[in-house]
Parts: sequence; C-alpha cells; structure tokens
Amino acid sequence: MSEEFKRITPEEALKQCNHENRGKLKIFIGYAPGVGKTYSMLNEGNRRAKRGKDIVIGYVESHQREETDKQIGSLEIIPRRKIEYNGVVMEEMDTGSIIARRPQIVLVDELAHTNVPGSKNQKRYEDVEEILCHGINVIATLNIQHMESLNDVVRQITGIAVRETIPDYIVEKADEVVVVDITPDALQNRLKRGNVYNLEKVPQALKNFFRKGNLNALRELALRQTAEEVDEELEEYMKEHGIKDNWRIVERVMVCIGSSPSAKKLIRRGARIARRYKCEWMVVSVDCTNTFAPKTTPKQLEILENYHKLARQLGAEVERLKGKSVSGELAKFAHERHITQIIIGHSRRTKLQTLLRGSTVSKLLKQTKNIEVHVIPNDL
Repeated sequence: MSEEFKRITPEEALKQCNHENRGKLKIFIGYAPGVGKTYSMLNEGNRRAKRGKDIVIGYVESHQREETDKQIGSLEIIPRRKIEYNGVVMEEMDTGSIIARRPQIVLVDELAHTNVPGSKNQKRYEDVEEILCHGINVIATLNIQHMESLNDVVRQITGIAVRETIPDYIVEKADEVVVVDITPDALQNRLKRGNVYNLEKVPQALKNFFRKGNLNALRELALRQTAEEVDEELEEYMKEHGIKDNWRIVERVMVCIGSSPSAKKLIRRGARIARRYKCEWMVVSVDCTNTFAPKTTPKQLEILENYHKLARQLGAEVERLKGKSVSGELAKFAHERHITQIIIGHSRRTKLQTLLRGSTVSKLLKQTKNIEVHVIPNDL
C-alpha cells in the first residue's frame, strides 16, 4: 500500500484532530430523498460565496434534478478522483486535492456514502473528518435513515434494510444541524412531477419507500432527533451559564414510587401523560438511609423490582436513588434532569413518622416551585 493511501489508527486520527484549528461541521438532515437537502446546502454555499467566502464543492450528487443543478451556479468544483475497480473506472471525492486547495468551506453531499475499494478511507464521513482536522469547514447532507442507532427502527417502518450508516457521534458532534422539512404530501407531489426520480420509477416508489405512512414516521424521527440535539445544546448552555430555572422547552415527566400498591397506578398515569406529550419519562424510587426510616424488607424490594419492570415495559427510564431525605433526593434529581411534571402519591407515613420526619409531598412542593406536581390519591 502506497504512502498516500496508508491508513492511520483511530488514536492517531484523534491526536491529529485535537487542536484548536479544527473546522466546523454543519449538516442538513432530511427524512427522505427529495426533501431538498442538497439544494439547501448549495443555496447556503452560494450565499456565503456572495459574502466573499472561499467555497468549493467537494462532492455533489444532483441526481439530474434541474433545480439542484441550477444551484451549483458558478461555485468552484474540485474534480473527482478516478479509481478503477473490477475493470470499471469510478469517481470519488478527492479528499487530498481539497486539503491541498485549503478553501474556507467545502460542500459534501451524502455523508453515509461508502467509498470505492482502494480509496484511502472506507466511508465519506471519514473523509470529512480528515478535512475538518485540517481546519476546513464542511457543510454536508444526510438522511435520517443512515444514522446507526435508528437502523432497526427504519427497517421496521419501511421494511428496507439500510446498509450504509454513520456513527451517531458524527451528528452529535456537528456544530450545527438543520432539518430540511417538507410535508409528506408535498414530497409525494415532487415525486409525481418527476422532480425526485425519473417518472417511470415513480409508481413503484409510491408503493414502497414513499408510502405516506413511511414518510410520516420518518419525518417524525428526523424532527425528534434534531430536537434531542437542540435539547442537549440547551442543557449544556444552561450549565455553562449557571441557569437552574426550568425553561420548559420540552416536557419531562418523573413518577415517584415506593413499594405501596398505588405505584402501578402512578406508573400508568405517567405513561399516559408521556404519550400525550410524546416526551421522555422516568420512574424514580429512593432508598432512604434516614435513622428514623423503616428498613426495606426483601419482600418490598421484590415488589419494587416488579414495579420497575412494569415501568420499563411501558417505556420509562428507571432510576434508583439513595439518601437521607426522600424529598431532597427527588428534588435534586428533578432539577438535574430538567423535569417539568412530577407524579407522586399521597403520603402513607403514620402520624408519628410525619411528626418526626415531615411530609415528603409538602417538602417536595417547597423544593420544586417551578415544576408541576400531581399528587394522586392512593385510593384512585
């Protein structure tokens, strides 16, 4: 293997990239072919070029779409590298030439693409990582079905096994992610007009991947995925700026349970609220170490574990906390996880326990003034 195509180890790549001059990555993400990712990427490239930025096209696949071809305009195109494979000459992005050219920004289509054998890198996203390491900014495109963690979900929805995937960390570490979104009806209309594929392919596409149900599900996946990325960025921002208030950008539900029989009802209530808001929810229990707290029996632990099993079956994240104050641990967890709604049952403490330790519900209400607390009667 020549020096030009010599692979480096992941450790060497990481070492090369750990410097302040690493380029920035922006990804236009969509839920299906034809939503306008490449068009949007080229449009942004043209706008930046008009503002005096040095822009080149590293790789664009227009699929002979007229509107997309027009967007290429006068942008400089780096010639593709020709590679012979099995007697056929194929073309790939010329990563080396891009790095040698050193533009400010390079446009790269289809991040999940698999390169022709004989290329330096196996995947195009690896080429992009190399470009970023040389301080060049990249604007790229990706369809949601190519994210590795969503592979099984996409196959279940569409019946199609997507073979080309990228690791989720590529999207997670991107400096900016933009959803290119149109309604499924609008996308199907584009398809029928021949703006996505040749007209002879349209009837088959509408019966398979481009069925309305598929498109709705994939669209929701794309919107949810991007919302999660935004939510993580917001959480990081709030931590950096010491913001402890809950801004209620998305709902998060916390169900507080013990080993009492009412726990099942609380869990089911939490599941219904989470479904209504389509949000994440957690079922939390506290192992209290207070001197006056009654010790948990093996039977109670067994019952609690069964409740946890039910919660997981209904889609909840289960957390077991430990501390001297039940209310204190619950309030701390709620603030850390930006909980917006708490579900808890009426206290079952005896009068003596309430006298010695107070009411968990009352304490929790005082400690979570910016969170909605639903106190559920035990006999419901």
